[in-house]
Amino acid sequence: MSVPGIQESRTAWRLGIITPGRKRAFFIAMGLLGLALPLAVYPVFLMNVLCMALFASAFNLLLGYTGLLSFGHAAFLGSAGYVTGHVLKAWGWPPEAGLLAGTLVATLLGLVIGGLAIRRSGIYFAMITLGFAQMLYFLAVQLPFTGGEDGLQGIPRGTLFGLVPLDRPLTLYYVVYAIFLLGFFVIYRTIHSPFGHVLRSIRENEPRALSLGYDVDRYKLVAFVISAGLSGLAGSTKALVLQFATLTDSHWHKSGEVVLMTLLGGMGTVMGPSVGALVVVTMDNYLSGVGDWVTVIIGSVFVVGVLAFRRGFVGEALHLARNFPF
Repeated sequence: MSVPGIQESRTAWRLGIITPGRKRAFFIAMGLLGLALPLAVYPVFLMNVLCMALFASAFNLLLGYTGLLSFGHAAFLGSAGYVTGHVLKAWGWPPEAGLLAGTLVATLLGLVIGGLAIRRSGIYFAMITLGFAQMLYFLAVQLPFTGGEDGLQGIPRGTLFGLVPLDRPLTLYYVVYAIFLLGFFVIYRTIHSPFGHVLRSIRENEPRALSLGYDVDRYKLVAFVISAGLSGLAGSTKALVLQFATLTDSHWHKSGEVVLMTLLGGMGTVMGPSVGALVVVTMDNYLSGVGDWVTVIIGSVFVVGVLAFRRGFVGEALHLARNFPF
């Protein structure tokens, strides 16, 4: 069974809608847009979008390209944020070391949780990941260095590599943008490598991939670890940007939110999760004045979006381009 987003991408490539030249031009245009945006939009808002876009893209590697639905991915986002905040605040580490520490811890957690979770599939896999995430959430509530319900506040940004002070929002934005591009490049190269093609075959027909001699469990585990590590990088970066780490990023609600981002933008598409993250973060930010109604509004947008855009926003755009190749 094929995934709509993946199928549309392949069809677009065959019809010449997506050519190497057009793809290169598109990414260059997006890169230049990212460089210019902080001159017109509040940089902290943009940095939050970039962090969540990286988180959603990492999750999409697992769901959209491997077919594994994790309900516990917030564990990696939140734990990395706490680790980064602690080593920066309590131990006085430089920001690059703090980011690396948070990413490494999330990667190791992904290895442990993934090694146990991939023994099951479907809803059982999802529930195992959710169970581990809730365990880590309650640890975050109880451990002394996390600050409990108050969170870990006052995280210093420091000076990157001893040369670049991160106290100015514009400077920090370009650092976060570089981190996002690095993570996005890793995801892009992964899904377009022979390893990524095996992941797609597992998603579309796991028994056949197994019959061809592929070690399916090993491929799933590697995909899970990569996704966890990049989610941790997003969480570490977010803690550095906002200068605090809270229970919100470890709660199951955040795991549901990243599913929402991926489905809205387009599961199994390269840019879809980033678009979904932009939509969700924008609604969270600009609808905060309506109080608890923001959850109702986001839920309504999700329902309408899924019904009207079955392939997600980006997936539907590719589908239209297939039918109307200009």
